[in-house]
Amino acid sequence: MSQSEDRPVLTGLVALVAVAAVVGLLFGLAALLGTKVLGLDDSVDASADATAGSETSMYLPEPEPTETTAGTPTPEAAPSETPSDAESKPAEAISLSVGQQSVSPMQQIDLTGTYPQGEGAILQVQRFEGGAWSDFPVTVSVSNQTFATYVQTSQAGVNKFRVIDTDSDRTSNEVQVTVG
Repeated sequence: MSQSEDRPVLTGLVALVAVAAVVGLLFGLAALLGTKVLGLDDSVDASADATAGSETSMYLPEPEPTETTAGTPTPEAAPSETPSDAESKPAEAISLSVGQQSVSPMQQIDLTGTYPQGEGAILQVQRFEGGAWSDFPVTVSVSNQTFATYVQTSQAGVNKFRVIDTDSDRTSNEVQVTVG
C-alpha cells in the first residue's frame, strides 16, 4: 500500500491548499493587471498628485457687491444710520455672491457667501418669482462663517436668488443670474 492511500484526509487537505494557493495567485495577478489597466497603480509622479489635489480643493471667491435693482433703495435714499448701527450690521449680515452672471438652462450656478456669527445655521435658498420670494429646493449650512452650494434652473431670463436663515429669518443680499 502506498503512503497516500493510508492518509486520504491528509492528501485531500494538501490538494485543497495547493488549489487555493493557485487560485489566490491567479486572482492576485488579475487584480494587479486590472489596476495597471485602469490606472489605479501607485506609479503616479508628484506633479500629477499636485495637479489632482488642486482640482479637488474648493475655491471660494471674495464676495462682491451686486448691482442695485429698481426695488432696492440706493444708499442716498436709505435712512441715515448712526455709526454704531453701521458697524454692527455688517458683522451679522449674510453676504451672498454668485459664481456666474449668465448660464445655459440647467447649468450649475455657484452660490457662495459669508455669515459671521452664523456658525451652524441652516440657510434656505430662495428665488424671486411672481412678485414674491419662494423657497428653492436647496439648503446649505454655515461652517467657519462661510457657505457654498449650487442651484440649477431651466427658467429662462433674469433669476434673482437670496438665502434666508431658517431660525432668525435674516436674509442676504440678492444676486442675479441670466438663464438662457
